[in-house]
Amino acid sequence: MEFCPSCANMLQYELPNMHDARFFCPTCPYVAYVDRKVKIKRRQHLVKKEIQPIFTLDDYKNAPKIEEPCPRCGFPEAAYRTQQTRSADEAETRFFRCMNNNCGHTWVDYS
Repeated sequence: MEFCPSCANMLQYELPNMHDARFFCPTCPYVAYVDRKVKIKRRQHLVKKEIQPIFTLDDYKNAPKIEEPCPRCGFPEAAYRTQQTRSADEAETRFFRCMNNNCGHTWVDYS
């Protein structure tokens, strides 16, 4: 990346079609001609990070319990947590998780 010495904007590259290859400033008349053949490469190796859950299964084990039937398996007990996901004048969102070890279904109540 090159920057304009007069206005500090990023210079744009213009391909050589009617004149020599050059970098030019889009806001002021600055132009920098390229003397030698330029090979433009873009290499950026990205490292994929492991996603860390905000709430783990252990958090749900210690969460408060409520008698709410699971919509998937019908188990009568669920753990819940609340989170403010919308504006402050609206009710918080409740996230439920089935306490049946074989199910573990998670659902949301927006009311």
